[in-house]
Amino acid sequence: MPATAPEDGRAGIDAALVRRLIAAQFPQWADLPVTPVAVDGWDNRTYRLGERMTVRLPTAPGYVAAVAKENHWLPRLAPALPLPVPPVLGRGRPGEGYRYDWSVRGWLDGDVARRERIANLAEFARDVAGFLTALQRADPTDGPAPGPHCFHRGGPVAYYDDGTRRALTALDGVIDTGRARAVWEAALASAWTGTPVWFHGDIAVNNLLVRDGRLAAVIDFGTSGVGDPACDLVLAWTLFEGPSRAAFRTAVAQDAGTWARARGWALWKALITLAADPTDTEQARVITDILADATTDN
Repeated sequence: MPATAPEDGRAGIDAALVRRLIAAQFPQWADLPVTPVAVDGWDNRTYRLGERMTVRLPTAPGYVAAVAKENHWLPRLAPALPLPVPPVLGRGRPGEGYRYDWSVRGWLDGDVARRERIANLAEFARDVAGFLTALQRADPTDGPAPGPHCFHRGGPVAYYDDGTRRALTALDGVIDTGRARAVWEAALASAWTGTPVWFHGDIAVNNLLVRDGRLAAVIDFGTSGVGDPACDLVLAWTLFEGPSRAAFRTAVAQDAGTWARARGWALWKALITLAADPTDTEQARVITDILADATTDN
């Protein structure tokens, strides 16, 4: 979940703490400047360390497992992928009043994927699809099954049934809850029956880096795992539309059941976000597009 340009000090983490941690555990980098990144995440705080590195620190206990997972699996996945992913350069331990494991990563050049930065949205959709299909071909042996470490992405969307139904009740009269409920029920009725594959878990604009108008890198594998890839298709409605959505759909080559579950993942997130803030026009648009897409599919 992104948080743009947060005030330094969120979750008790600030640049001064990061400098102390680096000095104590990686003294070879102690003289490098430490600055907050312009677009930060919610699960972790990220700082630039010099020009070519970042420091990534979990903000709460629930996000700690993702650090160890990324440290272990990113070096193993990277050779199978067509785009750069964050290289792990150092593994930090609790200290200086900070309670969790943390990490030092290599910096990847690029800007987060805003539409105005993308030269050709259909081409970008095919590039994202190419990355996802390569990720799904990576060896899943001993990969982490869905669970709390990835907030149950890659597993049955039914894990979020209660929250989704509460949001539907809260949004009665705001959206077409009858159609939304039918889309949700269709997602619940579908199940992944294939061999579990790698999924990223949070293919969102803030985790896709653009350089010179093209997809340049993919970051933040904290919600990754091995299971159902449907959760990685939500970009179809959160970014793509019309020709770019069609290009994405063709390139990922998934069956109707996977798309039903993907609509469920996208709908769940949009519903709970809109229920928290009924003025969020972007989430309302996403819901409208999901419902229209479901109608076209049927």
